[in-house]
Amino acid sequence: MGKLKPGVIFGEDYKTLIEACRTGKYALPAVNVVGTDSINAVLEAAAVNKTDIIVQLSNGGAQFYAGKGIKDSFKAKVLGAVAAAKHVHLLAEHYGVGVVLHTDHADKSLIPWLEELIKHGEEFYKATGKPLFSSHMLDLSAEDIEFNLSESERLLKLMAPLEMSLEIELGVTGGEEDGIGSDEDIGADNPKLYTQPEDVLQAYDRLNPLGHFSVAASFGNVHGVYKPGNVKLRPEILRESQKLVSETHGLGENPLALVFHGGSGSEKSKITESLNYGVFKMNIDTDTQFAFSEKVGAYVEANANAFKYQIDPETGAPTKKQYDPRKWLREGELGIVERLKEACEDLQCVGKSLCQ
Repeated sequence: MGKLKPGVIFGEDYKTLIEACRTGKYALPAVNVVGTDSINAVLEAAAVNKTDIIVQLSNGGAQFYAGKGIKDSFKAKVLGAVAAAKHVHLLAEHYGVGVVLHTDHADKSLIPWLEELIKHGEEFYKATGKPLFSSHMLDLSAEDIEFNLSESERLLKLMAPLEMSLEIELGVTGGEEDGIGSDEDIGADNPKLYTQPEDVLQAYDRLNPLGHFSVAASFGNVHGVYKPGNVKLRPEILRESQKLVSETHGLGENPLALVFHGGSGSEKSKITESLNYGVFKMNIDTDTQFAFSEKVGAYVEANANAFKYQIDPETGAPTKKQYDPRKWLREGELGIVERLKEACEDLQCVGKSLCQ
């Protein structure tokens, strides 16, 4: 396709990317990362599958990136996010794909975190002409809708001049992720898990005049994976939300940029259906965590003595080549790459990078 330059995508190019997803009825994996290993694996997966991709950090992932040795957890959450973003800015173009940089779920308590990241974004924009992040998520779905939308308006006004997008959430994504949410929300009969199209219309009316935004509209989504029957996805909610906005404002098909949260473990048929309703982004975290851990665990089992002895008591040979962290961390990276190949196939984005 070759419309955009490889590297971090933002502003008008981000809109172009979303439009390509919308009209092509495909979506991009949005993968939560916690360090250089997971970031590099995501970039590698994008290159292998010839797709653009979304790299995102939760507050806990950002803190871990900075290092648990930083005692000030808030400072670590800010510095870790900044450091991770700069890592992606440096390397993304060399993988030859487009990368959207994003921060995940920030609830009311984490508004100061977003405000600090926006300040860092202003400094980065002044120095480079680019925003530090392509977008941020403000998740005030647990609050009343007036507070949710008024704070969204306030932050979008700060972000729009930096060519950044805002992701909001309407309705609650069940389960818990990095301290956001609760497993108590889960249940196919919980009305909070299903967004009302009228709320989506209200968000459009208030935010569209201010800048670019996307909506994580809940249709039964949950974080993590749960036993069958506990989760009931209803993608038709997305269809009705798009229809209401389109008909109210005389717009074309699927005018909204929609986000699918809680993608891990979701039914493939529901994923496919959601692509018809303007979903351009699907979050995946639990499955890539497991893919990394599964490969590392298998390597440790296959080389058990190397993780107990520097000299193998059975053979007398040094075990350094087996316990070298580069060996087992690479296995974990390959696990992520393998799992994201499946995600890219599910989301129908293989071979559709706008940067190749």
